[in-house]
Amino acid sequence: MKKIIFATGNANKMVEIRQILSDLGMEILSQREAGIEADPEENGSTFEENALIKARAVRRIAAGMEENRDAIVLADDSGLEIDYLNKEPGIYSARYMGTDTSYDIKNSALLERLEGVPDEQRTARFVCAIAAEFPDGTEEVVRGTMEGRIGHEIIGENGFGYDPIFFLPQYGCTSAQLPPEEKNALSHRGEGLRKMRKIMEERLSNEDTDRK
Repeated sequence: MKKIIFATGNANKMVEIRQILSDLGMEILSQREAGIEADPEENGSTFEENALIKARAVRRIAAGMEENRDAIVLADDSGLEIDYLNKEPGIYSARYMGTDTSYDIKNSALLERLEGVPDEQRTARFVCAIAAEFPDGTEEVVRGTMEGRIGHEIIGENGFGYDPIFFLPQYGCTSAQLPPEEKNALSHRGEGLRKMRKIMEERLSNEDTDRK
C-alpha cells in the first residue's frame, strides 16, 4: 500500500487530513510519525511557494529512508486573508504576533483592528495551498479557498486557529461552530485536499495500468 507523509507536526491539522483522505486507502503519517525531522525556513512569497519548500525538504529526507522511499509527500501552507487589512495576516498567519502567541490573543488583536468596521468591509478568506512531491521527482500544487468575513467576537469550540472569528454568512455561524464533517466539506483545506486526491488517484490508476 502506498504511503502519504504529510509535512506537519500540527495534530489538529492531521485530524482534518485523515478525515478528508480517509477513503483513499493509503496509510497517512505525519512527518514525525514517519521519523522525519525537518523545519525548513518558509521564505516563499506565496502560499504555494511555502508549501513546496516544506514538501521538498521532507521528500529529500524520505528518499534516503528505505521505509519511506516510495512515499508521496504532501505539505500545505494555509492562512487567513482579511481584505480590509490588505490581506493580512496572509502567509504570516501562523507567525502573526509570534509563533508562541495563543490564537485567543491573535484573534482578539484582529478583532480590535477591525473594531467599528462594517460587515460589508470585513470580507476575508481562508487559503490553503497543497503541494505534492512524488517519488519520481514530479511536483503538483493546488489551491483551495473558503470565503467569509470576520465576525465581531470569538465563538465556537470545534475549530482551531482563526476559526472562531471566521464567520460564514450562509450558515449564520463561525467555522468553529460547524461540525467537523460539515466544515471539512466546505473548508479551504478540504477543497485543496480533494483536488490533490483526484491528482493522486489518477496517477495511481495510471501506474496500475502501466504494470498490466
